[in-house]
Amino acid sequence: MLKGGTVDSREHQEPHPSEGAGEPPWAHPDLRVLGRMLRLEMDETLRAEQHAARIAARRRSTMRDRLLLAEDCAELLHIDLAGGIELRGTVSAVGADHVVVLQEGRHRWVALHHVVAMRVA
Repeated sequence: MLKGGTVDSREHQEPHPSEGAGEPPWAHPDLRVLGRMLRLEMDETLRAEQHAARIAARRRSTMRDRLLLAEDCAELLHIDLAGGIELRGTVSAVGADHVVVLQEGRHRWVALHHVVAMRVA
């Protein structure tokens, strides 16, 4: 019943014949199969979109971005520098143009333009 004493016509409607006794309309066996297929397709689409997003992020990432990620994950890195110098340690800080590597208890400041390659140990 609505305000003012009027009756809502929806209150007195009979259930639709396709609605079983207390079963929601989507519980129909044909709709279960269709729903399962749609969920599988949606999951597949989501996986493909996430994969494409990861690839796009890797393509746009800079050496600095990779170093920031290594710092966040506390990864042990091998960093090759110009002149054949190799550092092995964890990233303790990343600046706009440098990285600080903790190697054997000592902090080493390295300009990013000296980094030739790096890899996770």
